[in-house]
Amino acid sequence: MKKSLFFVFVLSALIGRTQNFEYQVLFEGIGDNREYSNSNKAESQSILGSRGAFEIGIEKDGHRVRGGLSQLLEFGSDLDYHKPKLTLYYGYSDENKDFLFGAFPRRGRIDFPLAMLTDTLLYYRPNIEGMFGEVRWDWGYQNGFVDWVSRQTDTIRENFMVGFSGEIVYKNLFLQNFLLMYHDAGPAIKLQDDHVKDYLGYALQAGIRTNENSQIQSYIKAGILSSMYRERKVTDGFQNAASLFAEANARYKNLGIKSVLSTGEGHKFKAGDRFYQVDSYWRTDAIWYFINGEHVKGTFNLSFHLVDWNYLDQQQQLSIVYIFGK
Repeated sequence: MKKSLFFVFVLSALIGRTQNFEYQVLFEGIGDNREYSNSNKAESQSILGSRGAFEIGIEKDGHRVRGGLSQLLEFGSDLDYHKPKLTLYYGYSDENKDFLFGAFPRRGRIDFPLAMLTDTLLYYRPNIEGMFGEVRWDWGYQNGFVDWVSRQTDTIRENFMVGFSGEIVYKNLFLQNFLLMYHDAGPAIKLQDDHVKDYLGYALQAGIRTNENSQIQSYIKAGILSSMYRERKVTDGFQNAASLFAEANARYKNLGIKSVLSTGEGHKFKAGDRFYQVDSYWRTDAIWYFINGEHVKGTFNLSFHLVDWNYLDQQQQLSIVYIFGK
């Protein structure tokens, strides 16, 4: 018995030496004041809080296993108002590809237009629970993910989401694609007049950006945003919508401006920003990048929302993100 314990101890020490210990700690400060009383198309609210998260794990030859917790504290609420989110995943990465399976952070991996995935997902659902993969080439990249949003019970609906995004680059020109599917099924105990809902959509945009060494970092892109929605046994097939989808962005030192336009037909995306449900929506953000450290970023957005060319709403967003680790 003693020899066996000694062998296990020595083997564990040898294995530990051949692997790299990793950790990551995150602090996020959230300030989001939404004054949407003019159009009544989205919910007016103030979201104030802070998030703390950590991961620890081991890595060997590009393979890693990590685990940790993520906790959101909304100011004015009790500590247990939001349950801690478990982070637990396997990952592999090299110069040309990434693969993750488990519950892993959304930040830095999933970057879809707000029309398709709203920014409050970063507040309230910071982890993807499923898998993610990305392949990179000299001329672009393509990635995809599966996110199991809700497991079916007698009273809870079954939801999952699948998405793909990527970019093809030629010099300063680029072509971006986004594809999203959301499946909204009912609980195990069937409800009267409740039916399965399917949300599909894509965005395709072509654009041009400035050189990396330019004093003004900017891009402009335009294309189409399309969505399809059906409620089985209710709608006559899919209800289709399409709109012109354009965006311009410019940054000079610590100041920036971003403007997004969708005009044509309103869209139905299950997890999208509700403003895009109207036929014409134009959002413009004035941005101040007030912290630009290696490990900490701070931004302040003053946002204006022009809805159907008649109603003007506004919003202020403050974000501080501090990440360090090895």
